[in-house]
This record gives sequence, C-alpha cells and structure tokens, in this order.
Amino acid sequence: MIRVLLADDEHLIRRALASLLALEDDITVVAEAGTGDEALAMARAHRPDVAVLDPRMPGCDGVSVAATLRGTVPQCTSMIVTSHAPGGALKQALGAGVRGFVPKTVSGRRLAEIIRTVHTDGRYVDHELAADAIAAGESPLTPRETGMPSPAEDGAPVAEIASHAALSPGTVRNHLSAAAAELGAENRHVAARVARVRGRL
Repeated sequence: MIRVLLADDEHLIRRALASLLALEDDITVVAEAGTGDEALAMARAHRPDVAVLDPRMPGCDGVSVAATLRGTVPQCTSMIVTSHAPGGALKQALGAGVRGFVPKTVSGRRLAEIIRTVHTDGRYVDHELAADAIAAGESPLTPRETGMPSPAEDGAPVAEIASHAALSPGTVRNHLSAAAAELGAENRHVAARVARVRGRL
C-alpha cells in the first residue's frame, strides 16, 4: 500500500484528490494539510511514501516542503501538482528533489499512475508544463523574492507580508526592493503585477 500525504490550501481540490485516490486499491491517503508547515508536521508524524504538494501554500511553499522532506523524511518522495509553471519553477522543483510535476487537470487514474511511478524512483514531468517552463525562461528572481510580490499586489502592508512569510519587516522590504529592481518596476505593487503578467508568479 502506497501511503500518500496531500497538501493543498484549497480544501475542495484537496478533498477531490483524496476521493479520487480512495478508488485505488493500492493507495491510501494517510494525511492532509492546508499549509506548508502543516505538510511538514504531517509528514513527520505519518511518514508517507509520497507527498503530493501544491507549489503555492501559506507559509512554506511546496518546493520548500519537498526540499525539507528530502532531508527529514528521506523515504518520502515528493511531487508537485500545479495549475501553471512560472519561469524557473520546474528547475527549482527538480533541484529540490521533486520527482513528479503534474497539472491539476490530470485525471484521478493518471494521478494514481504517476504516484506509483515516483514511488518506485521513477520521474514524471508533464510535457505541457515543461514546455511552458522552457518558454517562460529563467526567472530573474530568487525563490524567496518570487514569493514576496504576490501579497504585495493586493496592497498588503509589509508587516502583514512579514508575518505571513515568518520574516522580519526589514528582510521583507529588502526582498521586495530586490524583486522590484530585478523586474524594472518602480515599486512592489507594480513589481507584483509585472511578475504575474510575465508568468513569474
């Protein structure tokens, strides 16, 4: 039996995936999480074989979760299920030890097949996501800077972003300034919009 952890901040999607996987005789969902920090805690508690991760969750993102699990729960293989692949995302995921990179449009049966593949040390990268990532090119932003502009786009104050990211306000200002400079934007709000238009978020 392949033991699976599902981590996605969208409850409906997470429950739908759990319901689909419940139809498989050799796969069981042993834990679910809505944030990256919860995913890490659940992985340590339940020791799953495969972690199915959303790349964008509150707190610790899916790629960071995968990188941490590689060191703390080495028997757990990670895969990303995403709606799009912004520039640099695929490279970052593979660098973090992710074995699967899958679109959220995948069928339940196909998802189960991919889980089996990564569980046996195989690798699966969806060709359309790979093509999108290649077409987008390398992101000029670091992984931390990539996570900064999105809340700023909604006008969130630095203190709120800092609390959300578990960083000091000064560090957040530095990351936002660096992101704005890299993207040629006059401020963090414009940087967020530019990054999203360019597929960097």
